[in-house]
Amino acid sequence: MVRIEAPVEEPRAREGPGGQRGVVVEAVTRAFDGRDGPVVALEGMSLRAAPGEVVGVVGPSGCGKSTLLELVCRLQRPDAGRVYADPAVLMPQRDLLLPWCSALDNAALALRARGVGRQEARSRARGTFAAAGLEGFERALPHELSGGMRQRVAFARTLLAGKPVLALDEPFGALDALTRERMQDWLAAALAREPRTVVLVTHDVEEAVVLADRVVVMSPRPGRALTTLEVPLPRPRNRTDARVVKIRAAAREALG
Repeated sequence: MVRIEAPVEEPRAREGPGGQRGVVVEAVTRAFDGRDGPVVALEGMSLRAAPGEVVGVVGPSGCGKSTLLELVCRLQRPDAGRVYADPAVLMPQRDLLLPWCSALDNAALALRARGVGRQEARSRARGTFAAAGLEGFERALPHELSGGMRQRVAFARTLLAGKPVLALDEPFGALDALTRERMQDWLAAALAREPRTVVLVTHDVEEAVVLADRVVVMSPRPGRALTTLEVPLPRPRNRTDARVVKIRAAAREALG
């Protein structure tokens, strides 16, 4: 397959506090070699997230949502188009906790990866760990935690990575409906305490509307942005609020 290398220049983006510019994806195409020829995951995909903004991304399975996040995190390069993002960290759907490490040590792994010693990493992680509602479970092993608690440990680890951009790939997709709603409310509160630029990929349209400032609806593969819906509502948001219901319906209609 002939690869088109992306330009070296970066797209312009308005600077926010501390010189941050958020995320800019401009007319990106990304393809892979498949068994029967090239598979185009994204084609002409564009998206922007201003510093401190939460952008939800919804779309059918296989439309390139996870590929989009990997591009934002610089784990892949586009074949065409341009991507700019402040330093980003990816939180996948699976929590990927190390089964032999305590909950606190799992959260502190982000600091250890940055060269911080074990004891200092534990000390620095305790505040974020407590803010995640996990105080008292520092020594618990992953198998001793509920699914929601494991996700909070994973999110604490993601925050401790210290990146201004969070790329969240179906972070609550493996949870039951009730736990998922509770985790959505918890995430909204966590981002209110510690704002970050967030690109949230989800199959759950309601989740996107409850959490995001804007919702980008993607087409089937090759993925591109079909429409962007503004969510100009204060948080926390009531799922039964008529305005939430209306935006959710518009997103579902766009999905077809």
